[in-house]
Amino acid sequence: MYRDARSQQYAEENMSVYDQKPWLGQYSAGVPAEVRPEFPDALSMFRHALARDPSRTLIHYFDSSIAVGDIDRMSDALAVALAARGIRRGDRIAAYLQNVPQFVLTMLAAWKLGAILVSCNPMLRHKEVGVILNDSGARVLVTLESLYHEVARAVVPDSKVELVLTTSELEFLGPNRPALLKDSTRQPCDGATDLMTLIAEFNGQRPAPVTISGDDVALLTYTSGTTGPPKGAMNLHRNIVYNTQVYREWMKLSSADVILGVAPLFHITGLIACVTTAMLLPCPLVLYFRFDPATTAELVELHGVTFVVASITVFIALMNNEEARKRDFSTLKKVYSGGAPVSPAQVEAFQNMFGAYIHNIYGMTETTSPTHAVPLGGQAPVDPNTGALSVGVPVCGAIVRICDDEGHELPTGEIGELVSGGPMVVPGYWEKPEESAQAFEARGIHTGDVGFMDADGWFYIVDRKKDLIIASGYKVWPREVEDVLYTHPAIRECAVVGVVDAYRGETVKAYVSLRPGMDATGQDIVEFCKDRMAAYKRPREVEVLPELPKTASGKIMRRELRK
Repeated sequence: MYRDARSQQYAEENMSVYDQKPWLGQYSAGVPAEVRPEFPDALSMFRHALARDPSRTLIHYFDSSIAVGDIDRMSDALAVALAARGIRRGDRIAAYLQNVPQFVLTMLAAWKLGAILVSCNPMLRHKEVGVILNDSGARVLVTLESLYHEVARAVVPDSKVELVLTTSELEFLGPNRPALLKDSTRQPCDGATDLMTLIAEFNGQRPAPVTISGDDVALLTYTSGTTGPPKGAMNLHRNIVYNTQVYREWMKLSSADVILGVAPLFHITGLIACVTTAMLLPCPLVLYFRFDPATTAELVELHGVTFVVASITVFIALMNNEEARKRDFSTLKKVYSGGAPVSPAQVEAFQNMFGAYIHNIYGMTETTSPTHAVPLGGQAPVDPNTGALSVGVPVCGAIVRICDDEGHELPTGEIGELVSGGPMVVPGYWEKPEESAQAFEARGIHTGDVGFMDADGWFYIVDRKKDLIIASGYKVWPREVEDVLYTHPAIRECAVVGVVDAYRGETVKAYVSLRPGMDATGQDIVEFCKDRMAAYKRPREVEVLPELPKTASGKIMRRELRK
């Protein structure tokens, strides 16, 4: 049944909770009993938490707390208010918000109407927001007052939005204003309705019950558009329930845990690892508007945070922040990173500084978060040939194949594209049948990520397929070069891209930012690489920047550097 004795032993010791045959990704065993959906839809997870204890805290916002019952009452009122304005089952409600409690209220209100939440990145500007509003056909937009004035007010007239609700990050605060919000002010919004005023108007009312199917769309989560215009992945209720339960089982989470909501809530990781997982357990979710390393560390200590999923840039920022290094991280035992490559040097540095091992996790918007993860308590191996840290093994129910360009499955150890299947994979993109047909097949989604599986079933991501550099006919994967650069003591972050070269066709260029108080020139770093990698892989040029461009989810944007 297992590929070898070592694989069987690993599965028995670390994954006995799952009845998979086997967990090696290329085989299908159906859905393990422990994560077969307990609930018909995502809203039922919240209703279960409400029935258990309505007084239990579900959200900490900075140093204040909001109970499950209060969230239910406010989302009920919002749902009734929206229904009174004609919003009905299947309509789209867009949330253009930072990590604030109002995001959760909006999501629950949408689901209570059988509507669909459209998550919108708060970093997007006019044209980008307009594309999402028009593509989704959203009838309602919930946004921060600041974003209304900066962007939304100019975009809404050209969209199908009929109702704009505005709110502030200053809602739900305790008596002490956090330093992170010292410059925030309330801003009247002509042409919009205040969200909290509307909730107060309908307080105590309950919406008419709706029946939600597991096959109903719960979320439209838009891809970042790295392969063209953003596309709305249709995350079904059953996709959400399944992978929420995966988080619970894989990370051994319970109601005793405290989740740090540092991943952006508009992103699939924030939605599943943070919001719906907190509802399922239930346990407190710590929100605090947006990422700030000193504030993050303060709240980890204040609330005794135990679990976090974040991009590696978050952990790098914590390591390089003087205030964060003073805080007590002793409760933080369940630490995961995804969304961007993680080097072994970064994992070691964080563990030495804060005492917690960073477990890799891998997934996509289209897989409703994880398809792979390092089992809690285990440590990912490092591939001896590339130096890459494994992203883990397939989580329960995930079926992952390594395929060549023609779609043929490749043997162990050979590099190809990951094709991921399982109960977490969405059916396609919103109103884009051609794009859906290109990306999805009967057995899963073509991820666009290139990697391999070793003999023990560990998976490794070499790089994005489109990021391959061909230098003098040799293939260079940027991530392999970046892993070497991260061993330089002065480098905080780095990214490698291919640039045009008259002689080689392409050559390797690196962009780096430095640790506080450290100094190095581009030539210093070029010399550092000479004895550490083959000549054709070596960066011929290194440019030092104050910061590298990133997405809101923490991914370094190589495409911006190429420009």
